Amino acid sequence: MAEAKQPFSVYLLTVLAGVGGFLFGYDTGVVSGAMAVILEEKDGLLSDVAGVDRDFWHQLIVAITIGAAAVFALLSGIPNEKLGRKITIISASAIFAAGSVVMGVAGNKEILLVGRLIVGAAIGIASCVVPVYISESAPSHLRGPLTVSYNTLVVGGQFVATLVCGAFANVDQGWRWMLGLAGVPAVIQFVGFMFMPESPRWLLSKGKVENAREVLKYIRPVNYDVDREIETIQETIKNDGEVGNFLQVSARVLKHQPTRRALIIGCSLMVFQQISGINTIMYYSATVVQMAGIGSASSAIWITAIINAMYLSACLIGILCIERLGRKKLLLASLAGVIISLLVIAVGFQLADMNSPSVSPGDPSWSSCGSQIDTCSGCVQDADCGFCEGPQKSFCLTINGSYSESGPCSPTYENGTYTWYPDYCPTTTANSWTIIVGLAAYLISFAAGIAPIPWTVNSEIYPLWGRSVCNSVATCTNWTFNLIIAMTFLFLTNGLTRYGAFYLYCGLAVVGWVIFLLFLPETKGRTLEQIESLFSGKVIVLNNK
Repeated sequence: MAEAKQPFSVYLLTVLAGVGGFLFGYDTGVVSGAMAVILEEKDGLLSDVAGVDRDFWHQLIVAITIGAAAVFALLSGIPNEKLGRKITIISASAIFAAGSVVMGVAGNKEILLVGRLIVGAAIGIASCVVPVYISESAPSHLRGPLTVSYNTLVVGGQFVATLVCGAFANVDQGWRWMLGLAGVPAVIQFVGFMFMPESPRWLLSKGKVENAREVLKYIRPVNYDVDREIETIQETIKNDGEVGNFLQVSARVLKHQPTRRALIIGCSLMVFQQISGINTIMYYSATVVQMAGIGSASSAIWITAIINAMYLSACLIGILCIERLGRKKLLLASLAGVIISLLVIAVGFQLADMNSPSVSPGDPSWSSCGSQIDTCSGCVQDADCGFCEGPQKSFCLTINGSYSESGPCSPTYENGTYTWYPDYCPTTTANSWTIIVGLAAYLISFAAGIAPIPWTVNSEIYPLWGRSVCNSVATCTNWTFNLIIAMTFLFLTNGLTRYGAFYLYCGLAVVGWVIFLLFLPETKGRTLEQIESLFSGKVIVLNNK
C-alpha cells in the first residue's frame, strides 16, 4: 500500500531546522578560505606572529569554535529537555548571528577569537538539537531521508562557503565578508522558526497531549491516525517512567544495559567520523590543496569549491540509498571508499616529497634555518622556515609573517623573480592532481555514508527518556574528536610528514570499518519506539536485518 502524501509542513520544518546544519557547514567551510586570505595579508591579523606562534594562532582560531561546540553540545541537553527543541533552536540561531557580527568587525586576532568562540557555542547547541527535532517530527518511513537532509544542508553550507570565499578572496580584507555573511541565514532561521511547531514527542513527554495532537495533525497526512501514534508514544513514556534531571538521566543511562550499549555505538560512530580525517580536509582544504602544489590562496579556494560541489552532489547518494540499502551497508561501503581515497592522498604526498625541489646554500645572513636542509620538503617541515624558489637557485629562509625575514623573498628585495612558499612545496602536475583526485574521491565517499549516518543513527537509537542526554554526549564526543584532529593536523604533518598523517587516518578508518561490521545493528524501517529493543539482543550483528 502506497504511503499517503505528506503535507508540505513536514518538509518546511526540516529545511528550516536544517539551516542549523547549513550554519555548521558554512563555518567549517569558510574558516579554511578565510584563514588562507588572512595568512597572505601583509598587514593582516596574523602578520605580527611567525613560525610556531603563527601555526598556533592559525590552529587556535580554527579550534576554539570546535572546543566551544563540544562544551555547549554537552550542556545543550539541559535546555533541550527543559525548554524544548524549538526554543533551543531559536536561541542557537540568535547566538550564531551575534558571533558572525563580532567576527566580521574584528580589529585584531583576539576579537576574532571571541567571535569564533560565540559561533562555536551556537554550532554545538544546534548540532545536538536539530537532528533530534527532525527525527522526532518525521514519519518513520521518511525519518532516514529527512534526517540525512540535515547533513546535506551541512554540506550545502560548506559549498556556499567556498563560493563566498572564492568571491572575496581578492577583495581587500575579504575575510570579513566571508565570516560576517554567516549571520544572514542565522537571522532567516530565527524568524522562520518562530512559526514552526514544537516536537510532538517532547510535548507528550511534558503531558501536553492536545498541543501534540495539533502538531501531528499539522505535519501528518489528512487521514492519518494521529491518536494511534500518540498512544504508542505515551505507552513508551509510561514504560520509561520519569525523565529526571541531567545527572539522574546520566546515571540511569549507565545502569541500563541497552541504552548504555546504544550510547557506546553512537559515540563510536561520532569518533570514527572524525578520526577518518574529514575535518582535516574541510578546515584545511585550501591549505591541503596548496600543499599539493597549487600556488595562490585564490586558486586553492576555487579548486576547493569544485571539490565541495562534488561533495554536495554525493549527498544525494545518502538520501536515495539510506532506506534502500539501510544504515549499515551504506556506512560500510562509504568507509571502504574513504580508506581507498586516503591511501591515494597519502601516496600522492609521498611521491611529492620524494621529488621535492632542492635547496641551495644561501648567504648566512639571510636565514637561521639549518644549512643541512637540502630539499623544500625538509625546509617547510620547520615551522620557522619557508621555501624561496628562484629561476636558477632556491633557498630555505626564515619566515617573517607572509614573507621571508631577509633574502630574495623579503619585501625589500628588488628582484621579483622569486616565489615564496611558507608552508608547502611546488610539485609536478601529476602529483598535484593525484592528491586533488584523492581529495575529491574522499569527499564523495564520505558524503554518501559516514557523513550523515552517525547523526541519523544517534537521533533514533535512544529511548525518549534519555534522548536529550545521550545525544548531548554523542555530539560532544563528535566535537571533542573534531577538536583533537583540528589541533593536531599541522603538527602531525610536521611530525609524521604530510603523507604519514593521511596513512594514519587511513589505518584508523580500517579499524572503524571492522567495528561497525561486527557491532552496528540495522535500524531502517523501524519506529523510534521499536528501535530500543535492538540493543537488548546479541552484541555481534554481522547480518543487516
